[in-house]
Amino acid sequence: MQIDRTTNSKTHKARAALSNTAGRFDPQRESVVDGWCPEVETSHVPTEVRLEDARSIISYNRSPDLPFDRSINPYRGCEHGCIYCFARPSHAYLGLSPGLDFETKLVARPNAADILRHELRARRYRVATLALGTNTDPYQPIEKAQQVTRACLEVLSDFNHPVAIVTKGAMIERDIDILSPMAAKGLVRVGISVTTLDPGLSRRMEPRAPTPARRLAAIKRLSDAGIPVRIMVAPVVPGLTDHEVEALLAAGAVAGADAASWIMLRLPREVSELWQQWLAEHEPGRAAKVMARLREMHGGRDYDPRWGQRMRGEGEYARMIGHRFKSACKRLGLLEKTPALRSDLFALPAQVGDQLSLL
Repeated sequence: MQIDRTTNSKTHKARAALSNTAGRFDPQRESVVDGWCPEVETSHVPTEVRLEDARSIISYNRSPDLPFDRSINPYRGCEHGCIYCFARPSHAYLGLSPGLDFETKLVARPNAADILRHELRARRYRVATLALGTNTDPYQPIEKAQQVTRACLEVLSDFNHPVAIVTKGAMIERDIDILSPMAAKGLVRVGISVTTLDPGLSRRMEPRAPTPARRLAAIKRLSDAGIPVRIMVAPVVPGLTDHEVEALLAAGAVAGADAASWIMLRLPREVSELWQQWLAEHEPGRAAKVMARLREMHGGRDYDPRWGQRMRGEGEYARMIGHRFKSACKRLGLLEKTPALRSDLFALPAQVGDQLSLL
């Protein structure tokens, strides 16, 4: 039986989730104190990292509302702990909770770069832009020690493979030495997500992510290094951050972003309950308004998973946000669509044993 000692109503230090209820594949989870393990202080839940040998690393999708058909994720779970993260339900596949487990019980794939190199050399492989960080953040804090993301970028650079990176992590600045030469070849684009300019709100929603100001500084560092950066207003939270759309875009433009995108708050599966618990604890006066707006956009439900609807919602409010975003982008000179990354430079690097290496 999996033990859960963190399901009380108290806020956990530097964590966003207030509960650790079972995922949909582990319905029998319950809190048990059997005397064998010492009690863990409920205000402090430590981060645990488990290593996993990946058998494959490139994941493919056929979603018509995503601009890519393949991605890699060096990590499972994310220590940034964003309470609204749509990836939380994926932790249930590991028999772990989308709640606190998602933020604290992480999985790193140290052999990811070796597997990636092998998959890129496969005869059947056909190059196209690969997305990095679409499920969990490739530059979350554990990357500092694990360096799985950097190792994967080194492989992609060796192959001249195009890559689009999505992150909140300022640690991406560490890899400018790899990204800048790739950008000069038209092989890389970065998206930095900034949800709010309010550091207090950010700390509550995204407890271990860099502050908004730090993310904007990362945009400037990358842009100054010649790396194209998109500011991602994602997610837009109705009744909580929606008034900041124009200010966020303006701040991104000043920092050096050349493009922008937005996504409405999504509450798939277990995320809805976790989000509503967070609202009740941190924003009780706005909770009803936030949920009413979301349900208005999703036909009365907390979330509509249909392609074409799940990213933006529908109805007058969703159209209004889209209009404001488009108008601000036009005024600030931010692109909504960017040129495709180059795929024609892709080539297999020489390796030990190749005949050409003997010359």
